[in-house]
Order: sequence, then structure tokens, then C-alpha cells
Amino acid sequence: MRYVVFDTQESRLQLLPITYTRPVGDIRIGILTMKERWQHFLQGTYYYSTAEHLRELFPQPTSIGANTIFLAGNVIATAQLAAAVSALRPGERLFSGSLEIARRGATTDGPIVEFPDEVLALNHIYDIFLLNDRAIAIDFDILTAGRSSQPIDPSNTVLGDPSQVFIEPGATVECASLNTRQGPIYIGPEAVVMEGCNLRGPIALCEHAQTNMGCRIYGATTLGPYCKVGGELNNVVMIGFSNKGHDGFLGNAVIGEWCNLGGGTTASNLKNDYSEIKLWNYQAGRFLRTGLQFCGLIMGDHSKSAINTTFNTATTVGVGCNIISEGMPRVFIPSFSKGGTSGFENVNLSEFFAIARRVMARRHRELTDAHCRLFQAIADFSDNFK
Repeated sequence: MRYVVFDTQESRLQLLPITYTRPVGDIRIGILTMKERWQHFLQGTYYYSTAEHLRELFPQPTSIGANTIFLAGNVIATAQLAAAVSALRPGERLFSGSLEIARRGATTDGPIVEFPDEVLALNHIYDIFLLNDRAIAIDFDILTAGRSSQPIDPSNTVLGDPSQVFIEPGATVECASLNTRQGPIYIGPEAVVMEGCNLRGPIALCEHAQTNMGCRIYGATTLGPYCKVGGELNNVVMIGFSNKGHDGFLGNAVIGEWCNLGGGTTASNLKNDYSEIKLWNYQAGRFLRTGLQFCGLIMGDHSKSAINTTFNTATTVGVGCNIISEGMPRVFIPSFSKGGTSGFENVNLSEFFAIARRVMARRHRELTDAHCRLFQAIADFSDNFK
């Protein structure tokens, strides 16, 4: 069976700036990406159907037949959903209300099968942190079923059920406080929890993630592969390869890949008057009400902040930005901008490519010509959102 994880234009626009650089199905929430979760439940060959500028890096199907099943990239897969998908006949489509979950074959107008239970989906950028606790619980069960954790070093203090701490081979966890009373704690392969750290689940550290000495992390927080953090975090999703290595607060936030938050960087997640938060919406081209009281920093890939940067509540930063600011910069910063409170100017792409190469090389990754073409395309069309 072949599976195609598809985006819709609506989902891509609502999940910007994170979806500038990846399909919806490549977003990490919980421990796994959206596609990886589908792959666990449904075995087969996987492809993407996504925006044109992403297709060079994310493979598309060359043909579509009755044994091709399309899966919604913004839907959080479960065993129940997978069973319903497997039961689809050629031409049938699986829906939850107006949300298309899956379809079998190329047709887009075949008979509809209604899924009767709750479906979790990423409909807005802030759903990534709002649904992270549910996703961690699903993924914890997926990854730990029938397996045994590495022993918990006796130098650690565990509050709650020790069986809800799972430590993968190669991980190091010493002299830490691990609290599972609100949810599980997953420590991935080669991850490091340094001494003096306080972790309150649900928390997921993916492979090679690192928490620096004395940091405090509240759930529901995910540190993607190779992320390094310090200071205080609360309900944060860092997709991968990003750093917040020093003191400062980050809460109710989504951080893309290859970002760096300088020492002392702090982002507000609550307005002083406790009023409803408005957040930049790329599709509408303006700030829209969210119904939320808590929302922090939303940052696209390859963006950076200088030491002691202070972000206002619900600040959105695009791709490839460099923020150097005394005081709070504006709450929407378009992609490939550099500056601060005194104003912003466009980032020179040649300089951006040189920096990105150095940053990625530190993690033994390469900025390819295909990546450069991707960023050029983002720079070209992201002007529409300035």
C-alpha cells in the first residue's frame, strides 16, 4: 500500500510560518512528526502532496491507483483512525464533520464514511502547543509498548509513577527531579538531562536533545532532535536543531528548526490586562482573535535573537530573521528581516546562506542547493505577507 500525506492550502496558511519550510505532515508534535505517527499505524511507502516550492525536498507520488491512500497531514493519527482508514474501499473518503481525514484512490467526490469519535487536528498554529499533551501521551504509548526503559539512575528523584519515565539507550539522566504526576516523561536516544534539572511531565526529549544544568521545564513540552535548552520553559514545542541554552522564559510557544535564542531571551505569554490574545494570521494578513489567554513566541526556521531580547506576548517571527533589539520588537516580523525597535531591513540571502551553512555543519547537516532554492522561493512570495 502507498500513502500520500497531503496538505490543504487552508492548513498550510494557518500553520505558517512553520509550514514555509516543511509540509504539514512534517510538523513535530508530541514525540513524532505527523507523518511518522501515521507510519507507525499504517505500514507502506510514504509520499507527500504539498506546496509546489516544497516538492523538490519532499517526494511526491509518481502515480495514483486504487491502492494509494491519501492521509491528512494535519490530523493526529490514532489506532482507531488507522483502523477506519484501513477499512476504506476504493473511492471512499473518511471524514469527521467537514474535516477530510483520508481517501482511497484519486477520486475527490466518492462516498463518505463518517468517523464517529473525536479527531485531533492542527487547524491553527497555536494548536501545536495546545494539543501537545495529548500527542505526547499517544506517542509515549506507541514508542514504549512492550519495551523496557533503561534503569533510572538512583541520583534522580522521581515524583509519581516511575513507569511513566522512559529512558532510551544512550541517554544520560542524573541528579534530576522527574515528576510524572501530570504526564509521562520520555528521554530519547543519546539525550542528556544534566544535574539539577526539574522536569514536570508531560515532556518529550527527542534524540540528542539536551537540558542544561538547573533548567526548569513544565509540560506539555517537546524538545525535538538536537535541541538544547536552559532556563524556564512551559508548554513549548521546539521542532528540532534549535537552541535556547541559557536563562530566560519561554512559554506556550512553537520554535522551528535551526533557531537560536540568545542568553536572557524572554518571551511574554500573558498580557498585563489578562485579555484575549490576538495573533498574526498570514492568510488574513492581520491580527485575529484566538480565544486564548496564553500565547508566547511563534518562530519560523533559521531565525535568531540576540542576548537579552524581550518578545511581547504572541510575537510571530518568520523564517530567516535576525532580531537585535533593546526593548520589545514589533509583534509580527516578516521572513528574512533583521533589526529591532529602531526598524527592520531585508536580510541579504547570500549572507543568510553562508550563516545557515555554518550553523547546519555544526550538526553534521548540509545546506544543499535544493534548500537554497526553497529559501529563495520563500523570500519571493513571503513579500505578500509583509
